Amino acid sequence: MGREFLDIFTDWADTYDDSVAGDDPQYAAVFANYNDILTEVVRHASGTVVEFGVGTGNLAAKLLEKGLKVVGVEPSNEMRSIAATKLPELTLLEGDFLDYPNLPHDVESIVSTYAFHHLTDEEKDFAINQFATLLPVEGKIIFGDTIFQSEAHKQKAIDNARKKGFNDLAEDLEREYYTTIPVIQTIFNTHEFNVAFKQLNDYVWLIKAERMK
Repeated sequence: MGREFLDIFTDWADTYDDSVAGDDPQYAAVFANYNDILTEVVRHASGTVVEFGVGTGNLAAKLLEKGLKVVGVEPSNEMRSIAATKLPELTLLEGDFLDYPNLPHDVESIVSTYAFHHLTDEEKDFAINQFATLLPVEGKIIFGDTIFQSEAHKQKAIDNARKKGFNDLAEDLEREYYTTIPVIQTIFNTHEFNVAFKQLNDYVWLIKAERMK
């Protein structure tokens, strides 16, 4: 359920904000337009918001700035500690996409950035099914995450990373559960969501889904 990657975040927590700022050349393209990606997710969020994979709190900060009620769910103790220090007003819970404490009954939006790929496709399906029970009709899921148009596009990205000597990035793309737009579309449609996609950089797409019924 994504927790197999927790050790990575234990080591990464203290330098995560440097990485998203583009300081690591291997991941500069992954985090290109990072601030705009967060802003785009926030633009579509409304009402009471649950954020999964809070990390160091960068998206949560923008949601709070918009005046939204935000509940953050984060499995990493180290990341959660940094977010709590940065945003003492944020309600933070220990949990992940599949296993989390009771959430507010008036959740209108579920958001996340750079986290949903930690789930296998089967786990993604399970998570969206659970979220369908949390959200009202017209409730929204807004994710910004690395996905690919096809498996061929994914393999091309891996090959390009290796050609550039970006072996950490290539191994990341091979190790974690980056999926494709057709797979994500099928998952959301199966659980009665309309879903649309918008590319935000070479790796990251906005996934905006609305519950139909």
